[in-house]
Amino acid sequence: MATKDPIARTSLHTEVTARLRSLIVESHIKPGERVPELEISKDLGVSRTPIREALKVLASEGLVDLLPLRGAVVKTFSDKDASDMLEVMGLLENFAAQKACQADQKKIDKVLAMHEKMKAMFAKGKRPEYFDLNQKIHDALVEMSGNKSLMMVHSMLSKRMRSLRYSGNSTIDNWRGALEDHEEIAMALGKRDMKAIKKAVNDHFANTIQRVVKSSKNLT
Repeated sequence: MATKDPIARTSLHTEVTARLRSLIVESHIKPGERVPELEISKDLGVSRTPIREALKVLASEGLVDLLPLRGAVVKTFSDKDASDMLEVMGLLENFAAQKACQADQKKIDKVLAMHEKMKAMFAKGKRPEYFDLNQKIHDALVEMSGNKSLMMVHSMLSKRMRSLRYSGNSTIDNWRGALEDHEEIAMALGKRDMKAIKKAVNDHFANTIQRVVKSSKNLT
């Protein structure tokens, strides 16, 4: 379990939450499994109090369920749950991406630069770093819409679906397919082509649903 690096003295609460979130998103603790609070507290060299506080945050994000007598259990989503959430996310990001085509050029260039860095992470096989950039790109496109209500709903769903989206890239073919989808989105954004970006985002989420569902079946 990847928890044994010493914690930097920044914000203990923030760091512990980030570590636990990564364990869940990267499937070190799988859906339906109980979060081993005592083991993690020993690995991180902290008391169980910050662990429990972090779990409250992750429960609010929809990553864990806090159950009486069992503690925290990693949230399990059915294929329909995954499909439903991704379908809504696709609608939100499609609207945002079309708005993003009208954004300031500096903001567009920043997203395109992140895309190039993401491609480099793929080439190096650095999946967690790739995923982090991937999420930042999705968030940036939504922010470029300038719609605060959209950003609020998107943020809530994005946190809840983090582990699902990570699982969609569990095989190299799925991962490569996701990158190819993003390449289409980046090309359309660079050209400010609203019609093309609408199709690219639609295709990306349709493909993501298939990748996530296929991945979940392989795990059972």
